[in-house]
Amino acid sequence: MNDDKLLQKDYQVKGSSYFYAERFDMLSYVPQSSSMILEVGCGYGNFGKLLKEKYSAQVWGVEIEEYAASIAKEKLDKVICDAFSSNLNLPSKSFDCIVFNDVLEHLVDPYSVLLYCKELLREQGVVIASIPNVRFFYNVRELLFYGNWEYTDTGILDKTHLRFFTYRSILSTFDRLGYDIETIEGINPLEKISLPGKFRYLNWLLWLFRNKIEDMRYLQFAVVARPRIS
Repeated sequence: MNDDKLLQKDYQVKGSSYFYAERFDMLSYVPQSSSMILEVGCGYGNFGKLLKEKYSAQVWGVEIEEYAASIAKEKLDKVICDAFSSNLNLPSKSFDCIVFNDVLEHLVDPYSVLLYCKELLREQGVVIASIPNVRFFYNVRELLFYGNWEYTDTGILDKTHLRFFTYRSILSTFDRLGYDIETIEGINPLEKISLPGKFRYLNWLLWLFRNKIEDMRYLQFAVVARPRIS
């Protein structure tokens, strides 16, 4: 069984909430001028439906899970049930915006995918991505204090995650692939970090070095990146 089939099997055992997310938190990052949008990993098509309603845009989706794709087809203008790659032969220079809402980390090769996006984007087109932060405080705490790195059905250590990113690695990845990041913002913040009494001294260190570890407050980062003009 190839990697795509294994990944599809893993998705099939997930609850429907995995594909249902509307992602209101990512709406504001999509340029209002977008008339043609591609969402990779569109799930049930709920975020794409919001885009159609808000921007009157044509929205295409790519979704690897067959049942989710069948539901999305009722909401979006076109849905392709497949893994996202250059083999899809999508129309070049056709999209104002390509969206990856918590998708890049699931890909075997997100780097080639982002390079392919440059072929699909119109002039001034952008990639919009929500990317989980592996340096999220509770994830780091589990590793440093308790030695835990346990994969789960959802979350940062979702067992279908194949790549992991931090704030700095997001910056370097997009830069290396020829993108200029116009926006990178933490989303879904942890409002207050608290530790058990035995770690009170570390609490003080967290306060002292707060500017160095501010990125640990955020579950994800929202990114807006534009291909660099040579």
